[in-house]
Order: sequence, then structure tokens, then C-alpha cells
Amino acid sequence: MRHLLTTALFLLASPMAAQEIMTVTVPETVDDMEFAVESAIIDMGLTIDFVSYTGAMLERTGADVGSDVEIYSGATLYNFCSAKVSRQVLEADPANIAYCPYTIFVYSLPGNPDETIIGHQVYPGESMAPANALLDEIVQSATQ
Repeated sequence: MRHLLTTALFLLASPMAAQEIMTVTVPETVDDMEFAVESAIIDMGLTIDFVSYTGAMLERTGADVGSDVEIYSGATLYNFCSAKVSRQVLEADPANIAYCPYTIFVYSLPGNPDETIIGHQVYPGESMAPANALLDEIVQSATQ
């Protein structure tokens, strides 16, 4: 019981409860920016573990859940890891495993398909600074 209470208190006080997101908006199509983000990740010598086609899933399943709202005109998330950065942040605090793998998202909104938003979650704490720097570098590389 004590362990369960400690876990519940940890979850309530967890920095994960208040998420900060970093975004950059560029005057490019979502297709072009998906390619740019994927290329930036690969060019850094990283392997993309999983690509989530969230926009396509939402479009495909809208009617099934009783919605005709178009949320995105395109939305994709890229999950990946860096052995070097992950080792660094996990050695600093083993609980940082909660933030692995890292994710960069790319989306555009209906009615504005020539503008794309790219971003990532900003991880809390000094121990996650290397991961935040890596994500910022990838977004910057993709949007140049």
C-alpha cells in the first residue's frame, strides 16, 4: 500500500503533468517538411524507430467515432533515439527513461496547407537538456 501511495503522489507531482511544447511554423507544405524532418534525423546518424501517421488515422476513423471534424491536413510523428544522448540523460537520472524515445511532430491545418508546424516536447529538468538540444538541432536543420 505504501508503494502504491508513493507512486500516486509521484504521478501527481510529476513534471510530466505540465508539458511545454516548442514549435516552429514554416511556409512549406507538410509533405516537404516531413521529408525535411526525416532527412534531418537520418543525417544526424539516427534511426527512426517508428513513424506515426496520426493525421491519416484521424481522417480514416472520424466517421467511425461520430466526427466529421478535419483536425489536420497532414500530421506525422517521428520517434527515434540517440544512444549517445540517451545514455547521457539516463546516467544523469534513470527516471528519464519515461521520455524515451524522442518525438518530433509535423502537421498542417485545414485551410492552410502551405504552412507547416514542426516541434517537440520540451523535457523538464537540467538532466534532459542534452535531449532538448538534440531535438532543437533537428528542427533547426529541417527548417533551414
